[in-house]
Amino acid sequence: MKKSFLVLIVFTTCLALESVAQSSNFDSRERITAGLKVGLNRSNVWDEQGQDFRAEPKFGFAGGVFVGIPISKYFGFQPELLISQKGFKGEGTLLGTEYSFSRTSTFIDLPLQLQIKPVQHVTLLIGPQFSHLFKENNKYTFGSNSTEQEEEFGKIDPRKNILGFVGGLDVSINRFVVSGRFGYDFLNNHRDGSTTVPRYKNQWLQLTFGLKI
Repeated sequence: MKKSFLVLIVFTTCLALESVAQSSNFDSRERITAGLKVGLNRSNVWDEQGQDFRAEPKFGFAGGVFVGIPISKYFGFQPELLISQKGFKGEGTLLGTEYSFSRTSTFIDLPLQLQIKPVQHVTLLIGPQFSHLFKENNKYTFGSNSTEQEEEFGKIDPRKNILGFVGGLDVSINRFVVSGRFGYDFLNNHRDGSTTVPRYKNQWLQLTFGLKI
């Protein structure tokens, strides 16, 4: 029922935007566009591996630049360069003792997206994303085996470069763009699969507001 309602809303929105587009002789789908965007990520993890590891979502900054390059009226290419904060709040058991921590990972993201433009003002996007870990901040609370737990977390060899996937929707009204994305990583957060600390892959929802320049 919810899916049917969502499909109905999207279909109605597309029809409304198409009627607006038909009132003008100019079709912006065949123009090269560029702009700035800023917003938020709601991120968490998936495919967790570790000793009794549990995670909750966390919000972070997302923003950068985008370029839209038309291939035809209905298709195009849209690369973006973003600063993107992903993270989570986690807790679990390590070496027989409970711990908790909060992680914020700042990435430089490069999504390379195919544009599908069924109607003017609406663009569907899908493609791979390459991410480089720029900075990571962690806040730990360890239990009674704090020294041993800290040593285990200190052994982590973080993966700096990660391949992922993104998809989503852009809605453009004049120079303004509202963008929604979902994404997830194909590779986990560190390269050493033998450690006992949590291993996971990032996933996120992203909402941004942009301005074409």
